[in-house]
Amino acid sequence: MQLIQKIKNIDIPIFLILIGLVGFGTIAIYSATVGTKYEGMHITNLILFAVFCIPMLFVALFDYRILAGKFAWLLYGVGIVLLLLVMLTGEDINGSVRWLSIGGAQIQPSELAKLSTILLIGHLLHKREGENLRIVQDIVPMGILFSVPVLFILKQPDLGTSLVFVGILVGMIWIGNIRFLHMLIFIAVIAVAVGTVIWLYYGDYELLSRIVKPHQLSRIQVFLDPASDPDKSWHVNNAIIAISSGELSGEGFLQGSYIKSGYIPYAYSDSIFVVIGEDFGFVGSALLLFLYFLLIYRMILIAMDSKSLTGSYLVIGIVSMLVIQVFENIGMHIGLLPLTGIALPFISYGGSSMLTHMLAIGLVLSVKIHRYNDGTEPVKSVSMMRR
Repeated sequence: MQLIQKIKNIDIPIFLILIGLVGFGTIAIYSATVGTKYEGMHITNLILFAVFCIPMLFVALFDYRILAGKFAWLLYGVGIVLLLLVMLTGEDINGSVRWLSIGGAQIQPSELAKLSTILLIGHLLHKREGENLRIVQDIVPMGILFSVPVLFILKQPDLGTSLVFVGILVGMIWIGNIRFLHMLIFIAVIAVAVGTVIWLYYGDYELLSRIVKPHQLSRIQVFLDPASDPDKSWHVNNAIIAISSGELSGEGFLQGSYIKSGYIPYAYSDSIFVVIGEDFGFVGSALLLFLYFLLIYRMILIAMDSKSLTGSYLVIGIVSMLVIQVFENIGMHIGLLPLTGIALPFISYGGSSMLTHMLAIGLVLSVKIHRYNDGTEPVKSVSMMRR
């Protein structure tokens, strides 16, 4: 009877929004791959979604407080071990070592590490019971815990995923009740780091070239000065032209000339937003963003409704992860951000990305199902905080 009650409490709006996003992504994947050697990926995408609904529902019905309590450190440790294995035995694909081959399938441990890190930080924030975070006792240890997977991921190299970790940290310590002054200092440090890179690029290029890796320097150059090397900025320039050619309503389904001509690399995965922009124009792109807005809005409501701070922290961590990935993926294809390898959640083709985000939704659903406090922690919610 308890299982049936849990199933009844599953948040149906989130599940419907999820179906809408995956359906949108499947249509875009079909448009990007039809007539190519990758044709049929859209079917695989639907199969992956159907299969991954099983672990998503399992996580949803499982009490998240156990995962963010007894198993938090264990799951974090497993994530670090997998990242270490990538360094030692990972497969090199297009110059990046990000994947492990297990039983003929490729998994990207950096994706799963995001969730395990969110669980651990949620566990640590829970111990503060909503009190202000202390720099030495709380923020510094959390920063170190985030830094460990980030350093491994930068070695792969994968700047895009590393930036997602930074976004998650900012979101979680903010909702975890960091003092406003401390957050300003934190943001100022990030701003100074970015400003220093820009200053070095224009003022001391030789020094910058010794600090960052060649491929990272190339992306900085393409972002700050696209005209300096048309060959390296080819991807971004074509993406901008393709998206702008969609205008208001797009060139039409399967009619995107830049996609059909092969001017957009990885159009079925990291560059899937270009397909949507060219085929469906501003209307299609706005619809996609509206679906993301509905999903995030619904998740925030669940975080505010939770009577357990742990649940609220986990949901905000997942919201931060989704927001930064959407912003990063779309931003890099319209020239607002440097080009990095990052998937568009539920839209890009990719098993590891799909699995990670489905599990993340499972955690959010679990927070909704188990939203009532069981007496193990003070009755507080994020709606009481940041006031």
